[in-house]
Amino acid sequence: QVQLVESGGGLVQAGGSLRLSCVASGRTISPYAMAWFRRAPGKDREFVGAITQSAGVIYSADVARGRFTCSRDNAKNTVYLYMNVLKPEDTAEYYCAAGSVGGSSQSQYDYWGQGTQVTVSS
Repeated sequence: QVQLVESGGGLVQAGGSLRLSCVASGRTISPYAMAWFRRAPGKDREFVGAITQSAGVIYSADVARGRFTCSRDNAKNTVYLYMNVLKPEDTAEYYCAAGSVGGSSQSQYDYWGQGTQVTVSS
């Protein structure tokens, strides 16, 4: 089992930046692809970005390209989501996930964190 705990969310003004962290426990994250998803109020959870075991990175073109960056530190059992030029429409609960097969589908991930709230004010 892998337990995931996100942190780093909060209230930020439009145009600002945040760094979300996801710390894993129970197992090393090395064998897992790691991803970030988000759920905005009244909307379905959507893919934000992912980073594979080899540290190749996949971004959601509609959401993150040019503004968000995923990274991982296997020694710290931690993954990060760097978010820049935040917009009010980025307001959402952000979730970290781990899975053996990386991708943009929620079904590809077996372990999920509880989420961290990001609120972007205009």
